[in-house]
Amino acid sequence: MLKVKLFGVEFENPVWTASGTFGFGLEYAPFIDLNKVGAVCVKGLSINPREGNEPPRIWETPCGMLNAIGLQNPGVEYFIEKIVPELQKYKTKVIANIYGSTIEEYMAVAKELKGVDGVDAVELNISCPNVKKGGLAFGVDAKEAAKLTEAVKKNTDKPVIVKLSPNVTDIVEIAKSVESAGADALSAINTLLGMAIDIYKRKPRIKNKFGGLSGPAIKPVAVRMVYQVSKAVKIPVIGIGGISTWEDAVEFFLAGASAIQVGTANFFNPKAVEEIVKGLEDYLKEMDYSHISELVGDLRES
Repeated sequence: MLKVKLFGVEFENPVWTASGTFGFGLEYAPFIDLNKVGAVCVKGLSINPREGNEPPRIWETPCGMLNAIGLQNPGVEYFIEKIVPELQKYKTKVIANIYGSTIEEYMAVAKELKGVDGVDAVELNISCPNVKKGGLAFGVDAKEAAKLTEAVKKNTDKPVIVKLSPNVTDIVEIAKSVESAGADALSAINTLLGMAIDIYKRKPRIKNKFGGLSGPAIKPVAVRMVYQVSKAVKIPVIGIGGISTWEDAVEFFLAGASAIQVGTANFFNPKAVEEIVKGLEDYLKEMDYSHISELVGDLRES
């Protein structure tokens, strides 16, 4: 009921983990059966190791969290040599989230992953600042997002998923632009830009001032954007944003998502993915669906 084939890759189920919230997957092996995870989207990878931002860089909000980790990671070479062989012991698919400060850096990471067994797709984090364009994120400019997508496509043999930023005027414009540039799928949404202030110290709670807001608070925004994007493109859309339960997941499938990613929920419930998979199976049976694909976009609009 839950097996899906998207952009040429077969997944045991459409319930995946979101980049940056599940480490490289191995960290969660003591708490969850990784074989029951449809795909692990690993933490963002850069061409060179990166230490990330200075702390404090996480702040819990009433309905989620702010983070400005700064994409800390050991670099793509370490990932290929040390992490991929361990992940290959499991059935779960592996999606490498990649980023850079320039198109050339994205291309370099993509080239390193080319031909690597055990990596099933790459996910472009286009919310990163483009240093050649004055620090404006790739994902807020349709032309730059398309240019980046096209460049990565030429330097990889993996399907390319583009992770869309919600911090834009029109997410549909960006989605259609990267689709036309060759994206195989879209994931939506990345975090919303937010801020928290210590009223007694009169200082930002996060050293970086701003952070990405995730968790249940952003779910209604994410559902709306997934609905809009899925109506506008023909490629698969992977829904992300505040998914904590199987009921949340169902909303995203009805809105048009072909798969979903679980993020912040992993921090407070390491078994969230397992519970969502079980809940989806029960829901499909209860509602007389024979396969999860029948649920995708099956929204009664009147």
